[in-house]
Amino acid sequence: MAGAVALSAGLALTGCSSESSGQEPELKVVGAFMPQPVSDMAAGFLTVRNDGGGADRLTSVTSPLSDDVTIHESKDQRMRKVESFGIPADGELNLERGGNHVMFMGLREQPKEGAKVTVKLHFEKSDPITVDLPVKAPTYSPEKH
Repeated sequence: MAGAVALSAGLALTGCSSESSGQEPELKVVGAFMPQPVSDMAAGFLTVRNDGGGADRLTSVTSPLSDDVTIHESKDQRMRKVESFGIPADGELNLERGGNHVMFMGLREQPKEGAKVTVKLHFEKSDPITVDLPVKAPTYSPEKH
């Protein structure tokens, strides 16, 4: 009986240790910006890089700029709210002009070029990440590298 308990405990520990052996997401945010809003709506763009061996999901975004911040998918020239975006292991999630993005509705203020807008990205597995989006010219579009 003691042998079976020891074997069970060993298997449980092995399961836990293999879970934490490089299978977690390792997220960082790069290339974040917001074009200066021209109405009471705005969009935010950024890339979430995952250098870890486990996938994650962006589940929501919050910001003091608006109580109504959602994530949107652009498909077939249509925009629609989604519940989450996948972030593959050793991959990235690109939120970019003409594609998937963060949408701010009912802005409390209209930030001007040169300002920064704070957002908090919430994930299924990882801790939230707070990011400052620099406000750029309304027509700003980063160069692809």
